[in-house]
Amino acid sequence: MDLVSRVQGILLKPKDEWLKIKDEPTTIQQLFTKYAVILAAIPAVAQFIGWAFIGFRIPYHGGSWMTRALLYVIFSYIFGLAVVAGFGWVINALAPNFSSTQCLVHGMKLAVYSMTPVWVAGIFHLIPRLGVLAMLGALYAIYVMYLGFATPLMDTPKEKVPGYIVVSVVVMIILSAVIGVVLAAIFGVSGLIGLF
Repeated sequence: MDLVSRVQGILLKPKDEWLKIKDEPTTIQQLFTKYAVILAAIPAVAQFIGWAFIGFRIPYHGGSWMTRALLYVIFSYIFGLAVVAGFGWVINALAPNFSSTQCLVHGMKLAVYSMTPVWVAGIFHLIPRLGVLAMLGALYAIYVMYLGFATPLMDTPKEKVPGYIVVSVVVMIILSAVIGVVLAAIFGVSGLIGLF
């Protein structure tokens, strides 16, 4: 798998790319080390540059705000990858409820590759005020995930795909919100949760 061509395929021709992904042999470790770890760094690095050099500062009394911003970005990067892994696990665990085939690797493929638009749109965080545009990536990610379920990557019957997606998206939102609350508690920052 070539990283650049995979990203282009997911963003520009997701339906065709899912057909390639379905039959592609891979491991969960490869999904993360050769894909997720690299792409998840885009929003993390963009956030740090935006916060540290372009104009958004994490409110903090005492110490270096740049150090605080760096730690916040590192923790959000690590927790973000954990959320994606948890999301893949949940997709797999929900499979029997939607007459789908359980396969942890396929569940992880859906979770990881569906996040591609979110990670790429994370570049908008370079300019803190444009960070909201990263939400467009999240909306496109739902469409990409829909096509992944419809491929059918999990052998989900067509009539069960909408329900499977709704439940999956709700789980992802809950996982992300929990991580946002944890990060806010660790760093004492309340206004940043909406910037993810």
